[in-house]
Amino acid sequence: MRILVIEFISLDGVVQAPGGPKEDTDGGFAHGGWTFPFFDEEVVGGSFDGATAEADALLYGRRTWQTMAAAWPERAGDPLADKLNAIKKYVVTDTLDESDLTWNNSTRIPGSEAIAHIRGLRGAEGRDLVVMGSPSLVRALLGEGLVDELRLVQMPVLLGGGKSIFPEDGGKQEFELVSATTSPKGAIVGVYRRAGN
Repeated sequence: MRILVIEFISLDGVVQAPGGPKEDTDGGFAHGGWTFPFFDEEVVGGSFDGATAEADALLYGRRTWQTMAAAWPERAGDPLADKLNAIKKYVVTDTLDESDLTWNNSTRIPGSEAIAHIRGLRGAEGRDLVVMGSPSLVRALLGEGLVDELRLVQMPVLLGGGKSIFPEDGGKQEFELVSATTSPKGAIVGVYRRAGN
């Protein structure tokens, strides 16, 4: 399975709380919902539809899983919601147990076993394993060289600080630009694949 990461990201590399003001206020972050002025159904919405089209499973950190689990089950009937609700989901967590995972088809991966378990998934037969949000998890996956494709939905805004997906370990990793699409509202969807894949 390929690991595909799709993220809303600001010009200064922030991915924190794209969906709403109360989504993630860690560190006093006050710009939750910053993506809304730049969202359009065709390009930005289509980037998420495209990312999940070839997915066999989704992979989340705890906080993102909880946010998604609170939002998507009630949207049944929407094609993307139906896909997200039906697909296999993995959540990396040390604080939730199996009984907490009420969103359909969700399976817990203990945090201490996460990298080894995800390596095993990546080595298994299948299509894409898609990660949305989950900045701490994505940072760890990038640090381990496990991300095969980045789809960055870059919004034309500076947020002045917040959570990032990028490791700060001084390690160099090369990706190749596969495509770049600009939306009418100024967002750029860039698709990058790990060089040599």
